[in-house]
Amino acid sequence: MIVGIPKEIKQGEYRVSMVPAIVESLVKAGHDVVIEIDAGRGSGISDEDYAGAGARIVPTPEEVFGKADMIVKVKEPLPQEYELIREGQVIFTYFHFAASEELTRAMVNTKGICIAYETIEENGALPLLIPMSEVAGRMAIQEGAKYLERPMEGRGILLGGVPGVAPANVAILGGGISGANAAKVAAGLGANVTVLDINLDRLRYLDDVMPSNVTTIMSNSYNIRAILRDADLVVGAVLRVGAKTPVLVTREMLKLMKPRAVIVDIAVDQGGAFETTRPTTHAHPVFIEEGIVHYCVANMPGAVAGTSTYALTNATGRFILQLANKGWKQALKDSHALRKGLNIALGKVTLPEVAELFGYETMSTDQMLN
Repeated sequence: MIVGIPKEIKQGEYRVSMVPAIVESLVKAGHDVVIEIDAGRGSGISDEDYAGAGARIVPTPEEVFGKADMIVKVKEPLPQEYELIREGQVIFTYFHFAASEELTRAMVNTKGICIAYETIEENGALPLLIPMSEVAGRMAIQEGAKYLERPMEGRGILLGGVPGVAPANVAILGGGISGANAAKVAAGLGANVTVLDINLDRLRYLDDVMPSNVTTIMSNSYNIRAILRDADLVVGAVLRVGAKTPVLVTREMLKLMKPRAVIVDIAVDQGGAFETTRPTTHAHPVFIEEGIVHYCVANMPGAVAGTSTYALTNATGRFILQLANKGWKQALKDSHALRKGLNIALGKVTLPEVAELFGYETMSTDQMLN
């Protein structure tokens, strides 16, 4: 198989979908790897590093897409890439289809094979979402602390306080991987942290493992409203696999918050946990609405590519090899985890949540593989 790695073109995206170690493994298994020039520069990986591992460096994305049987990316294809995708070509990346009808329709029209990192499921976990959720959760507090500073339009609050001055109040909506990582960092900085979730077993676990400055509360509208009144920083860390994120904080609820408090919506990729969420970029990361500073960057881990590229590829590498070694159909037949990743194939939507959201009939993955 020819595996292609284009340079990411989303604004502020410095990650790359493959490191030299995976290139070497693919080449040893008899595959060809073509990589667009400078694809790894933002992650500190040179063309020479890739060539030394056995890859061929090509000058344009058109050449990568034109040669490859499978394209491996980090972020979803953008409009200028849509026309480069061929019928039957495998695209392996984060898609987050529920957040974009335009992307969904474009991928249906290409008749490509869209396997989404974020819906691959193994033993009840999401192995390709976990590493970026870890990064985003930790970054949420880092960015929230920065935008609480007065020059950044925030309240002028130091997250951990100082002796004689109370620390900030941090509320985290969702106690999953990203929420737990956000809570860990916020607690480590000395903030008063509240984690809200609807899963009582998860709350019991967090209560056991978190330090004493982390409180767990059952998530419902009443409790969210109560927490918002005191919160200096609110992190949206809610996930429904493959589906649009539920709105937990309405515009009216934002009015309960202190002026210039900060929200960081990790869930922006899937539509966002706040009614006022809209995607932003690393170049222009925040906006103010209802007096509240919103940080809604849709590719947060892209800013720390030197960490997140390796964290991501540690998880994706074995699946890339399975797809290359067996072809997509056989790989999906042999792997329940990969089968869960198929979202769109040959013009048909196989993910029920996306089909229902945008008015498509669902073709089951089992039907597609027969």
